[in-house]
Amino acid sequence: MSTRYEKLFADLTERDEGGFVPFIMLSDPSPEDALEIISTIVDAGADALELGVPFSDPIADGPTIQKAHLRALDGGATVAKALDQIRTLRAKYPDLPMGMLIYSNVAYVRGLDDFYTEFQEAGVDSILLPDVPVREGKPFAEAAERHGVDPIFIAPANAGAATLEGVSARSKGYIYAISRDGVTGTERASETTGLKDVVDNVTQFDGPPVLLGFGISRPEHVSDAIAAGAAGAISGSAITKIIDKYTEYEHPNPGRITDMDALKRELTEFVSAMKAATTK
Repeated sequence: MSTRYEKLFADLTERDEGGFVPFIMLSDPSPEDALEIISTIVDAGADALELGVPFSDPIADGPTIQKAHLRALDGGATVAKALDQIRTLRAKYPDLPMGMLIYSNVAYVRGLDDFYTEFQEAGVDSILLPDVPVREGKPFAEAAERHGVDPIFIAPANAGAATLEGVSARSKGYIYAISRDGVTGTERASETTGLKDVVDNVTQFDGPPVLLGFGISRPEHVSDAIAAGAAGAISGSAITKIIDKYTEYEHPNPGRITDMDALKRELTEFVSAMKAATTK
């Protein structure tokens, strides 16, 4: 039986296009708002989802997504509420691949077996722990696979052969290759210099499909990623900036969407343009 990721990548190959995968923070600025935002993004053409669970010390994220973590936490976000949102989304979109980006403290606190069981039963396909490098990832990957969850690892832009071989061997579903070192949200130049090398370095080890992330904020970034040989592109900070634009928020108070209709229109335009750029 093929997984949702396998079916997605097979369908994309048949249509001769790449995938567009947006990142959205659950519970930002509230669970109800997040569900409406995510539904808008899926309906606008997202091929899969990467969903964040709010955490107090998101070291891999830049200021934009850090603010989303904080907004959600100030609004009362919990892991239990995140799981509820995932269940709702899985019921609404039964065939859509859904991956999680979660900091490892959540897994440690809950215990690895309970952690992966809870998220798999809620409907999650994959989990990426951004603060766990592949050299420390064996117990996480083994626990994930025991419970039917694809472990995802990051392939750093300038990683050596041993690291990339480990990432390719441990990752299931897809590999998250970063277009440049640093944290999320720092925009890169909109040109292909170096991207093909990044993708080629990862794909030489015959792992799962490669999705490029970090700094993907405009349609030309998506088309550059596809042209470089990636199976698709992940974009998070650009979407979070749009949400931020329509959110009234001052720590430590809960955030409030000021104009949901306008937010949904802008998100629809953005996602539609990013998805259109995946055509080869």
